[in-house]
Amino acid sequence: MELNHRISKYYTDIQFNKDYLDIYVVRKSIFDFIKKNLNLFNGDILDLGCGIMPYKEYILQNTNCKNYIGVDFESSLNQEYSLAKPDLFWDGIRIRMPDNSIDVILCTELWEHCQNAGDVLIEAFRVLRPGGKILLTVPFLWNLHLVPYDEFRYTPFSLRRLLEQAGFCSVDLKALGTWDASLAQMLGIWYQQRPLKKRYLYFPFVKNAIKILLKKDSFHNKSDIYKEGLMITGICGISEKPL
Repeated sequence: MELNHRISKYYTDIQFNKDYLDIYVVRKSIFDFIKKNLNLFNGDILDLGCGIMPYKEYILQNTNCKNYIGVDFESSLNQEYSLAKPDLFWDGIRIRMPDNSIDVILCTELWEHCQNAGDVLIEAFRVLRPGGKILLTVPFLWNLHLVPYDEFRYTPFSLRRLLEQAGFCSVDLKALGTWDASLAQMLGIWYQQRPLKKRYLYFPFVKNAIKILLKKDSFHNKSDIYKEGLMITGICGISEKPL
């Protein structure tokens, strides 16, 4: 019950209120990405760097997924991870699965924690079946987290290069949010994380500003991600292993 409540509260039904202003923008955009691409989830699913596998039940209930396998470290990097044990353990690089055994890999907010992201992508490529897909998200504008395991922030150029060097094709990257969502996200992080006296006095302004900014951001083209001067909150992407 505690796990299901936490997943709903922080991932799949996150509410726009004073307690979640720092994570609302990013968590909602990640879940929207998954919902928009549900048709891609089928067969055997690997959740790489799964944490508490917050999207497992939603995907199982709404797709033709046969098996859902979570992979993460044996020891918890985050206190909340102790609520759900992964199906398989890994060392951060090697995936203990056979070649060509998985149809879809999901990895949300993983790659910023990988010291050798290129090697992990090669492993992901290995376990995918030909024609299999990888769906991923990475942050761009985000505070330090899981210290000291916060390694990188990726531009669309570096992420595309890493995917293609690992062998992936049909790389399709989009922004999770652009200029206005970036400011909204920073306001939320500032309000929630910065030491403030009488924090409640700032809430009406921050809440209204975030609401207006997110509405404005909904009109931006998230596919136009390679433009000079663009500001983004993060990146979502889909790529595949050639047949």
